[in-house]
Amino acid sequence: MLPNELTELAKRVCKQKCEEQTIELKAAHDGTPKRLYDTLSSFSNQDSGGIIIFGIDEKQGYEIVGVYDPQDLQKKVTEQCGQMEPPVRALFTIAEMDNVWICSAEIPSIDLSERPCYYKGAGRIRGSYIRVGDADLPMTEYELYSFEAFRKHLHDDERPVANASRESLDEEKLEEYIALRKQERPGFARLPETQICEMLNICRGNEPTLAAVMNFGLYPQGYFPQLCITAIVVPGTEIGETDDMNARFLDNRRIEGTIPEMVEQALLFCRRNMKIRTTIDSETGLRTDRTEYPVDAIREAVLNALIHRDYSIYTEGTPVQIDFFSDRLEIHSPGTLYGRMSVEQLGYARPDQRNPALAVMTEILTSAENRYSGIPTMRRAMKEYHLPEPKFENRRDEFVVTFYNRLTAVRDVEQRTHDAEHAEDLNTRLLAFCRTPRSRQEIADFLNIKTVFYAMKKYVQPLINDGRLGMTIPDKPQSRSQKYYTK
Repeated sequence: MLPNELTELAKRVCKQKCEEQTIELKAAHDGTPKRLYDTLSSFSNQDSGGIIIFGIDEKQGYEIVGVYDPQDLQKKVTEQCGQMEPPVRALFTIAEMDNVWICSAEIPSIDLSERPCYYKGAGRIRGSYIRVGDADLPMTEYELYSFEAFRKHLHDDERPVANASRESLDEEKLEEYIALRKQERPGFARLPETQICEMLNICRGNEPTLAAVMNFGLYPQGYFPQLCITAIVVPGTEIGETDDMNARFLDNRRIEGTIPEMVEQALLFCRRNMKIRTTIDSETGLRTDRTEYPVDAIREAVLNALIHRDYSIYTEGTPVQIDFFSDRLEIHSPGTLYGRMSVEQLGYARPDQRNPALAVMTEILTSAENRYSGIPTMRRAMKEYHLPEPKFENRRDEFVVTFYNRLTAVRDVEQRTHDAEHAEDLNTRLLAFCRTPRSRQEIADFLNIKTVFYAMKKYVQPLINDGRLGMTIPDKPQSRSQKYYTK
């Protein structure tokens, strides 16, 4: 970061008067903050890293108070960085602002294989933090385990199920599955039966694996009561709303069985509770019935939720959820995205497999492609239905897919039309205001926008590009004396 970039960032933060996911403020005018460990840990443990700005005091209304001694501050912050495991390598920048010195420390993200970064003095369990909004929160046991599972290549779908036995599995389906695998690999068929079951991740010793129980079990919920699906229909847009008869749910179902059975039952539940739209082709007169949401998209979302959910002991008490609302359908899968995958990469990058054994079994039993085509299928199906693109959220303890229906699509069109009309009205007023040349700050104040940069990017630059606004100093666009006028 360059000094001028630091001053611009400081101005923006002081104007908006709040910290961010990647910005932490510290006063430091009376000395180096004693406890930076939680922020150093949380910034290191998120993909984007973060920036600590020293010299801004939140308690004094985000006033620029400066730092006591930039050189000593850097030295002591570096000492605290060295007490982290792995050590944090901060990058410092110093800038003068309001006749005082401010300082920033850029905290880089560490590789996923090295997380969590924690304070050695508190230990891994108590010294690991995660950033949530503008707060540094202690990591939960599940979050710590997630990093360890990825680093050590632990797969919970392969763990043996205590008290289960081969007799608890559907022997006919299991034999068909094994026969198919033998057919695909003739040499594999010559191995002993016990070794075949080990290699196919069906058993560990005499005990079936979780993957086998969930795919071939006669009653999987006898061992894992909450590894099921709970499905509800809410008469509104939020849980808790009721209908005219004071009913909280229009339909409420607990779906159990193996993964293939749960997928089919979930689709039946969804079909039963979706509105059907009928259209008549004006040329052929043929009638076409179309469900509220594309069934293909729902099937992929349910399959993904069951195959890629977290099956560790920390989440085995949480079922997959299907929630119908009047304007959307939500599918909740316990556990966050696995490994290096981010929401932005979904459907484009090849993900790490959380449950490889379970995925292979389910692929054969349900004809699930398991070729990373689920997300593109959802997007394509929603587009073909002329519905909004599905929304994917990676929350702290779950992954959520949301499908919006036609009611939302109509509202979106109305909102876009309203926004366009509002923007044109604002442009008209702004052009009238700029008949007298105006500075950046004057324009931001007129628009009632706190951030000058946002006002310029959102409203002024498009008008310049359209040739409706001009600059008084066109040869020096970034000049501090620059003003803008209506052509």
